[in-house]
Amino acid sequence: MPIRNRISDLHADVTAWRRDFHMNPELLYDTHRTSGIVADKLRAFGCDEVVTGMGRTGVVGLIRGKSNASGKTVALRADMDALPIFEATGADHASTVPGKMHACGHDGHTAMLLGAAQYLAETRNFDGTVAVVFQPAEEGGAGALEMVQDGLIDRFGISEIYGMHNSPLLPEGAFAIRPGPFYAAVDLFEITLTGKGGHAARPNNCIDTTLAGAALVMNLQQIVSRNTDPQQAAVVTVTSFRTESDAFNVIPETVTLRGTVRTFDAAVRKNIEDRIKSIAALTAETYGARAAVDWPEDGYPVMANHAEETDFAAAAARAVAGDCNTEAPRTTGGEDFAYMLNACPGAYIQIGNGPSKGLHHPEYDFNDAIIPVGASYWVELAEQRLPA
Repeated sequence: MPIRNRISDLHADVTAWRRDFHMNPELLYDTHRTSGIVADKLRAFGCDEVVTGMGRTGVVGLIRGKSNASGKTVALRADMDALPIFEATGADHASTVPGKMHACGHDGHTAMLLGAAQYLAETRNFDGTVAVVFQPAEEGGAGALEMVQDGLIDRFGISEIYGMHNSPLLPEGAFAIRPGPFYAAVDLFEITLTGKGGHAARPNNCIDTTLAGAALVMNLQQIVSRNTDPQQAAVVTVTSFRTESDAFNVIPETVTLRGTVRTFDAAVRKNIEDRIKSIAALTAETYGARAAVDWPEDGYPVMANHAEETDFAAAAARAVAGDCNTEAPRTTGGEDFAYMLNACPGAYIQIGNGPSKGLHHPEYDFNDAIIPVGASYWVELAEQRLPA
């Protein structure tokens, strides 16, 4: 695997940065410590400009090449936020913040891009400008949209933007990508059922929302199997069932269901929204209850790679790893990098984390062995897209 010597030399330092981020996880937009460290390091590397507060707590570093005949700016993006999960890795560098951990590898993404930024700032073997973009709030906060709305693309004249995510489903250091839809649109829903609470010994005097809620969970499962074209991928999942009472002998007045919908097609997405609202209302009515459906309008859109930029990304990956799977399967996971790809041409690639626990698992940990591979990919991509 042709890793540049200087990047190999940086491996221990980048690993230390990654483990420090891991020990000090921050959620959503509350990435003040992480953002501060990132900005300080970019300044120390000699970036020509470091902008903080983009999209609330995002950071952008600009690195100008030895020449600028192209006039182009290529952006490389990493995410910084962690997840509200109690860590169970037992690692020496485990989270020191109870209930928060880097269970998706954003600590590794940030560290790899910092390593690439240091190399690019030292060598500047490209024509144009590289923008290194460190984004908060990927995990449900739409930080990418915040950065776009804050002027990320226009302010820095970005012509192409690229993202990368580790994958425990791929061999260590392998790459995979596909053109077009890659990650699913993700919508959230919350359904509140209201009935008539009372004593468990006298259900005939109540309107049982627990029974109605149980029926609704089952009824929602037929949306994909009976209301969605079998040629279209979709997932409807109820992830939370909460009543207002923890007592053994109380029928609760209200029950709240929460879940997610994942789709790749706009028509399927709208149909599932309509069916959930209809089934919720009719199921509740069947049991004498009422249903209120909250469907936020800010669900993540489908993340679709641009064809030409996908080819560029795959070429850079092959230069580093010798191969790149360009027919990666679509994933029903969501990714807010979709907002950046809607605003600018670009592509998103997966890098293999090797055998490990799955993403968002309390025992997951980023594989430090892939740091030189990921950093080298970023450097290769920048230099290929901005040849000196």
